[in-house]
Amino acid sequence: QVQLVESGGGLVQAGGSLRLSCAASGRTFTNYCMGWFRQAPGKVREFVARINRSGGNPYYADSVKGRFTISRDNAKNTVYLQMNSLKPEDTAVYYCAATARLGINKYDYEYDYWGQGTQVTVSS
Repeated sequence: QVQLVESGGGLVQAGGSLRLSCAASGRTFTNYCMGWFRQAPGKVREFVARINRSGGNPYYADSVKGRFTISRDNAKNTVYLQMNSLKPEDTAVYYCAATARLGINKYDYEYDYWGQGTQVTVSS
């Protein structure tokens, strides 16, 4: 089992920044590719970004490319999502997730473990 706990959400004005963190515990962190997803009210959960086991090859949804940066610190068992130039449409609950699968991993069914989510609200 892998336990994931997100933090860092909050209320921010449009154009502002937030950094989300996801602390992992349980099994060996470096065995897992890590991803971020989000779900806005009334919408399906969508892929945001993912990073491979060693911290390379980040992959982003088109909607966040150039604004968000995913990174990980394997010594701290933590993955981050730096979010800049936030827009009201970025408002959602953000989830981190872990998968042992190789590949792009941009679909939620590919992930085995999920955090409880952290709310991000961007005001206009």
